[in-house]
Amino acid sequence: MQLPIYLYGNQVLRKTTQPLTSDYPGLNDLLANMYETMANADGVGLAAPQVGLSIRLFVIDLTPMAEDDASYANYKKTFINPAIISFSEDTCSLEEGCLSVPDVHENVTRSNSIRIRYQDEHFVSHEETYEGYEARVIQHEYDHLEGKVFTDRVSPIRRQLIKSRLTGIAKGKIIPRYAFRS
Repeated sequence: MQLPIYLYGNQVLRKTTQPLTSDYPGLNDLLANMYETMANADGVGLAAPQVGLSIRLFVIDLTPMAEDDASYANYKKTFINPAIISFSEDTCSLEEGCLSVPDVHENVTRSNSIRIRYQDEHFVSHEETYEGYEARVIQHEYDHLEGKVFTDRVSPIRRQLIKSRLTGIAKGKIIPRYAFRS
């Protein structure tokens, strides 16, 4: 089932999330719905706050990127209660977008690699290092768990230049092609 995606301006996107426990009701259905929602909106990542839940959970699906990198074929991962424990000093600036901020794309500087501790969908603990595009997507989704959106990371000048579009999203003047909540 597709879930509505909460758009820029909704307060759920600004809340710090709470840990998730293994007895969370309907977790398997929630995960399936998040993957379906993300795929139908042409996204590669989706965090729980984006579907109205203030819990420490996000999913990524890099399968659409497999044309450019074969290692992304069938690449789906669930991150529960993640904590990024280190960021590389080397960074890269690339254009990002977000399902909660439709029709806005800006360059964002992020670390090239990260080390993250998390639990998978079976609550098995992992500590792994990610680099490149994987690290970027994880950092983007992780920000949602901390009450941040990618536009918080653009320069003040760029933020001023996109202010009217952000205001339009918050006021419901920009309508995405997928189910949403303002």
